[in-house]
Amino acid sequence: MSDKKAVIVIDLQKDYLWDKRKSMFTYDTEKLIRNVNSEIRAYMEKGYDIIYIKHILPRLMWGVGFSIEGTEGAELYEGLDVVSDLCFEKNRSDSYSSKQFREHMKKNGYKEVILMGLDECGCVGATAKGAAKTGIKVKILETCIASRFPEKKIVKMRDRLKRLGIEYI
Repeated sequence: MSDKKAVIVIDLQKDYLWDKRKSMFTYDTEKLIRNVNSEIRAYMEKGYDIIYIKHILPRLMWGVGFSIEGTEGAELYEGLDVVSDLCFEKNRSDSYSSKQFREHMKKNGYKEVILMGLDECGCVGATAKGAAKTGIKVKILETCIASRFPEKKIVKMRDRLKRLGIEYI
């Protein structure tokens, strides 16, 4: 098996982070992006591949109001350091629901992934589960995730993920 490792940066898109975002997205954008960018650089220096994921919903779901295909808000946040061309789109919570992403992960034989991004109780948690099912070692970088959900739900999600062998660092 290969020694390849990757950082997966999940859903750091304008609709969730910019000033025009919906009020339900209460993330501390400045702190989150500062932490993520710092860790991207650190993990790049360690030889990790940096992979970006965008949650993209079809135009017919415009009523949802975010992550709509072809809109400015669906693009990666402008303050995010984009250091590779490895960017995949998904339309479900788990990044492994994207065929292109799954194929990339399999082809490269990653043995470990570090997850960053949004939302811990949504797409980050779902991707962690998806990765764990493939046998990859999964770590979630606590300083580089956020959640809009109540603490009780976050604790429940963390307990569930830890039982699957997913490590918070």
